[in-house]
Amino acid sequence: MSSDHSESGIDPDGFTHLDAQGRALMVDVSGKQETVRVAVARGRVSIASEVARLLSSGEMPKGDVLAAARIAGVMAAKRTSDLIPLCHPIMLTSVKVTLEVMSGAVEIEATAKTCGQTGVEMEALTAVSVSALTVYDMCKALDRSMRIGDIRLVQKSGGRSGDFTGS
Repeated sequence: MSSDHSESGIDPDGFTHLDAQGRALMVDVSGKQETVRVAVARGRVSIASEVARLLSSGEMPKGDVLAAARIAGVMAAKRTSDLIPLCHPIMLTSVKVTLEVMSGAVEIEATAKTCGQTGVEMEALTAVSVSALTVYDMCKALDRSMRIGDIRLVQKSGGRSGDFTGS
């Protein structure tokens, strides 16, 4: 198989997930420059006030939910390419997940970092998502009405597409 982009139908400047025939493929990033890339994502799990109290006091029946969710988020970020089709495997240089219990919610933030040819947005978003699911799983016996939501990219730096700051 040739690596000539014109024969493969891949637009070397478009970085599309589709070939010339419209078939899905992994984007070829071999021509992109390695840069430091950082992405920050956030999300929230809405919880009952009693669950918030138990989380804050460390009295949850299943143990330290926040520690488990933090570890789950880091582990998920490292496995993003196994979970998201066509996502590149990335050597992460850092992943940080923080969880803060508020009145009626757990706020989650994940920061993923690499020095590579493609960004880490999906890794940060995956870390938040899996952390939120872990909170849900460990608290569901006490609150079946929990809601996971507002998962979003809030910051990205490095790479060809430039920097992004959201809310």
